[in-house]
Amino acid sequence: MTNKQWSPDVYLKAWHYATRYHHGQTYGGAEPQEQIDYINHIGSVAMEVLHALAQTPDVDGDLAVQCALLHDVIEDTPVTYDMLKNEFGAQVADGVLALTKDVSLPDKENQMRDSLERIRRQPREVWMVKLADRITNLYYPPFYWTPAKIESYRQEAIIIYEALHGAHAGLAARLSEKIKRYRQFVGEDEN
Repeated sequence: MTNKQWSPDVYLKAWHYATRYHHGQTYGGAEPQEQIDYINHIGSVAMEVLHALAQTPDVDGDLAVQCALLHDVIEDTPVTYDMLKNEFGAQVADGVLALTKDVSLPDKENQMRDSLERIRRQPREVWMVKLADRITNLYYPPFYWTPAKIESYRQEAIIIYEALHGAHAGLAARLSEKIKRYRQFVGEDEN
């Protein structure tokens, strides 16, 4: 595959779409002043992907960027697969759908395993987005999570790493390091 860098116009179209549909969503602390606009997470995932793209000449940058910016729109907003397909094409919609948990499955473990199976059937760029998403999600746990929940989330990250680390060495290394550092939040030593 030849290098297909990402286009600023493609990025902006996906960014504006994500911003519109994630408008008003927040995460973070219990108090309003502690809340962070959810679009911050979207931007952080895109930043991880852009950093990886700078190191990787053999991927489709536009596909990676669009999937990074849109990765939560089906899961967390009223956007449907068909809406995304009409706006961004089947390849992007398929990638975002693979990154979306199937909430009809009985529990989070089955939802994650199903999503990973679907991601593994997608181009490597979609794998990269999932790695970047979990890297971003391992910055800090929510204040209300128990040590058991934090450890469970860290264990999920290990499963994601094991399933997708072949997509990109740099993202895999960053995720591995985040997994190690995340232990500090359950009271274990970082080493």
